[in-house]
Order: sequence, then structure tokens, then C-alpha cells
Amino acid sequence: MIWFDVTKSGAAGHRSGLNRVSQRLLEGMVGEAKPVRWPEWRGAGVTRDDWFFTAELFSEDKRPGFSAFLQQRACRTAAVFHDAIPLKHPTITWPQSVARHPGYLKLLARFDRVWAVSAASRDELLGFWRWQGIASPPSVELLANGADFDGQPRVKQAAPPATPPRLLCVGILEPRKNQTFLLEVCAELWDEGLAFELHIVGRVNPHFGRPVLAQLKRAQKKYRGLRYHAAASDAAVAKLYATARAGVFPTIAEGSGLPLVESLWRGVPCVCSDLPVLRENADGGGCLAAAVNDGAAWKSALRSVLTDDGVHARLRSEATTRALPTWSAAAATVLRGLNGP
Repeated sequence: MIWFDVTKSGAAGHRSGLNRVSQRLLEGMVGEAKPVRWPEWRGAGVTRDDWFFTAELFSEDKRPGFSAFLQQRACRTAAVFHDAIPLKHPTITWPQSVARHPGYLKLLARFDRVWAVSAASRDELLGFWRWQGIASPPSVELLANGADFDGQPRVKQAAPPATPPRLLCVGILEPRKNQTFLLEVCAELWDEGLAFELHIVGRVNPHFGRPVLAQLKRAQKKYRGLRYHAAASDAAVAKLYATARAGVFPTIAEGSGLPLVESLWRGVPCVCSDLPVLRENADGGGCLAAAVNDGAAWKSALRSVLTDDGVHARLRSEATTRALPTWSAAAATVLRGLNGP
């Protein structure tokens, strides 16, 4: 039996990347896994041949008895690791997350199997364990997050983009996602007379997002091409991708970068930050990478994808023909790992 942890994701009312990972992996493991929630479950009914699998964040203070459960090893345990962002960017991360993250990373070392969502995040986790002097940690394998965010078939022949051209930025409003920087770059392009729309989709981070929202609303009063979608379903996001000329992803830190591959899945090129973790997918084609917070580089990349039909056609061809990961393949990877020797 695979006991699948849905403590947070099962009750989530929003579309975060972490919830996406849990929900889509569980969908791919139907018939193989049973959803459970802590603390109601607490390991009841397990045998030593069973697996407890989680793609969530956890801590002892939020899940009393969880450390003892891992220590007792009543069954085998496996987890998905996302990132060390709370430790790398503590000033723009919720303080409680910053405080809990070291303990979470230490608890991961007690698991039998760990998958990381990117090579960059794997290196961060292994580096943390070495720094902590943790003896005999588990090996960390790679698990590519799926691009098929809405479960729909991949777009192989994208429809002609809308006129004026539209850019689409998907992600929670917060400093890490860097929408403020994107607004500044787009404002310069609008001021220079370039006609295009920027659609921003994402809920507001309750701790850090209000200044971003305030700037967005101020910009909306000046620029008619700016649109904000506070809460959009997967179906609504898919419709936005259907008319977008390019996705834009100016983030300063990621575990894997789902919006990049999700844009490509819909046949839409992506302009993204030149982060090593994003280059793991961007270098496969369909993307323009620009240095983080480099206004001139981003201005040039956006202008190119908006106005140069040759560049856009090349990127769109790459986006619709290159290999992309799927959630069914990710679930199969996990199942092979859990059912294997």
C-alpha cells in the first residue's frame, strides 16, 4: 500500500505549485495510492512493506508526532523536495516558513527515498545535508514536474496570437515572482509607443503581495494594455494562453519553474529569467532567457518576441515540437521507485 499525504493539498482552495505537484501525482497513482491526512492518520494500519509518500512541506509543530513516526520506521517513506527558497531569500519569505525550513530539510534526511524537482534543488538539498554533517542521508533522484497543467492534450499547432499581441505572466503576486520589475519594463515599452497587452494572473501573497498589487493598480490607471486576473481557473488560464504571443516569467528564485513548461505545453514561447534552474528547461527550446533584473536585457527580449515575427515563429516551432515532461510520466517514475527492489 502507498499512503499518499494530502494533509495540505487535499483542502487547498488555490492553485499553488506545491498543490499542483501533489494533486497531479495523486491523479497519476489512482488505484495504487490511498490519500491520508495528518494527524487523523498518524500511521494507523501500516505494515513494513507499505510506503508513506509526501510531496508536501511539513514540520513537527504543524504535525505533532511526525518526527516520531519517521523515527519508528513502521513503514518505508518517500518524499518530493521542492526548494530551499526560505533559506536563500528569507527577507521575502513568510517568517514562519523561514523558521521551519531547516527542520523540514533535516527531517527529509530520515526518508528512505527522496526526489527533487530539479538538479538545482537537488544540489541545494545535498549541500544543506553536507553543511549539517548529516551522516548517511538518502540518495536524491530527479523528478521532472509535468507541463500538462490542466490535463488537456498538448497544443501542437498554436492558433495565431491576438492583436495587439498579448504577454501572459502567471504566478502569485509577491516579490519573488518579480511582477514589479516586469511592470517597470513594460511601462518603458508602452511609453515608447509599443502596442501590446500584459495579462497578469495570480492570487496575492497575504504577507508580501499587497505592495505589488498596489503598484499594479496604479499602472492600470495609466496603461490600458494592462490586465489583472486575481483568481483564474485552469480553464481560464488555458484560454489566456490560447491568445498569448508569449509567456513571461521574471522570477528571481524557483524550485523548478512550472509556468515555463506550462506555457510551452500550450504552444506559447516563454521569456524567462536566466536562472540555472530555469535553464534546465529553457535550453531545450521555445524560450528567451534574460538576466535577472536586467532592465535592458528584458526590454530587448520582450521587444523581440513582440515585434520580430521571425524570432517568434522560431520560438513557437520549438515550443510545439520539443520534448516536454508530463504528470503521468512523473507518477510512473514515483511508482517505479516505490514498487521496485
